[in-house]
Amino acid sequence: MKSPVSDLAPSDGEEGSDRTPLLQRSPQAETGDRPNPGIKPASPESPELAAPACCSARYNLAFLSFFGFFVLYSLRVNLSVALVDMVDSNTTAKDNRTSYECAEHSAPIKVLHNQTGKKYQWDAETQGWILGSFFYGYIITQIPGGYVASKSGGKLLLGFGILGTAVFTLFTPLAADFGVGALVALRALEGLGEGVTFPAMHAMWSSWAPPLERSKLLSISYAGAQLGTVVSLPLSGIICYYMDWTYVFYFFGIVGIIWFILWICLVSDTPETHKTISPYEKEYILSSLKNQLSSQKSVPWIPMLKSLPLWSIVVAHFSYNWTFYTLLTLLPTYMKEVLRFNIQENGFLSAVPYLGCWLCMILSGQAADNLRARWNFSTLWVRRVFSLIGMIGPAVFLVAAGFIGCDYSLAVAFLTISTTLGGFCSSGFSINHLDIAPSYAGILLGITNTFATIPGMIGPIIARSLTPENTIGEWKTVFCIAAAINVFGAIFFTLFAKGEVQNWAVSDHRGHRN
Repeated sequence: MKSPVSDLAPSDGEEGSDRTPLLQRSPQAETGDRPNPGIKPASPESPELAAPACCSARYNLAFLSFFGFFVLYSLRVNLSVALVDMVDSNTTAKDNRTSYECAEHSAPIKVLHNQTGKKYQWDAETQGWILGSFFYGYIITQIPGGYVASKSGGKLLLGFGILGTAVFTLFTPLAADFGVGALVALRALEGLGEGVTFPAMHAMWSSWAPPLERSKLLSISYAGAQLGTVVSLPLSGIICYYMDWTYVFYFFGIVGIIWFILWICLVSDTPETHKTISPYEKEYILSSLKNQLSSQKSVPWIPMLKSLPLWSIVVAHFSYNWTFYTLLTLLPTYMKEVLRFNIQENGFLSAVPYLGCWLCMILSGQAADNLRARWNFSTLWVRRVFSLIGMIGPAVFLVAAGFIGCDYSLAVAFLTISTTLGGFCSSGFSINHLDIAPSYAGILLGITNTFATIPGMIGPIIARSLTPENTIGEWKTVFCIAAAINVFGAIFFTLFAKGEVQNWAVSDHRGHRN
């Protein structure tokens, strides 16, 4: 039966390209005998069969990787909060003083703030280099990480990437005592470890995610990053407030080591090597991907780098990350020095936007796959629409946040809505690598994330240079620049993106539509 809305979702010349046949019915089912247990129809109107999601190996991978990215972002962002407590307030007052445009409004402190943690004489510029140093390591391992994962699998690469970051995090207090240079070098080493994680995960999903489940599985997997931010920001604030900042790094470092042990024991690179996967699920995954993967031994670098759909993802990824990283690293500073929340409130309120983003990622992943599988919307249409909502929506509310002055409630609300809507991108350009070249998804993500890391290196520095007095007007400029970059990226992706496997990405150069 034809979907009543199929005419609303033109396939843009890629008919059949995002309708890869899944596991077909068994002969017994066709002759009326009892079908294989544990396999259910993929949709009420389709004869395709799908292995159940409950307790499946692919969803177990999604949830374990969810907690992996939870740990990853906890390790990444905890310094943003801890740094506020590590620095002597008398030092920061000389260079980047608190704005008094907004009145003091924090609730009276009932419990004395613990002051036993060591304080450092780091000015605002030094703090910017400390926060930005992570990305100097992070940018180096993106493409190598994707290449290694495509050749040897992503399990060990992802696992040891997070383990290395966790171990280095444990040494953060010691590095801070040695001086700024040691701390910058340590953070760069953490970036080297984290740089391989996203390309490695994308490479694993190229072997694990059936085409019509990509949005669901990847949104679950990467939503851990947002929840890690949600938990890490307020928890870091609580630890700093009642204990001291050193315990922030000890706690999250130990959690990372525990996750690594679980990951190594329970995960496999591919369905073929998984020890407990059911035969039905294995056949379902392999048959759904059989026409999408390439058998080429060499990477087609030249055609890949000439691909306009790839560069549309690069531009969108760069644009989105400009806003994301600016807020990720400087939102605690904005909450403290402009809106004048204390460190305990700061951690909670800085986390609220990412809670919304986490929920949006989970729900949008479900919606995107339902639009494709049940309502016959093309992959390209879904990726375009979700990217437009996830980039232009945040731009509108980010600009609005700069124009409401010291209205604390509206400021938090607009920043929350802006970050929440960004969650739609997880089912937009963020997973388009798997649509256009599943065999090289890890490498493609390495390429796009290399460019998308640049905003993390220069965005906070530019934002700090534009806010020497931390006034509302200065931050309005920061927000407007980020919004303009977001809108440009959304338009570019909409014009040049594709939703089908590209000819250069398959060994016979015919694409998977044949």
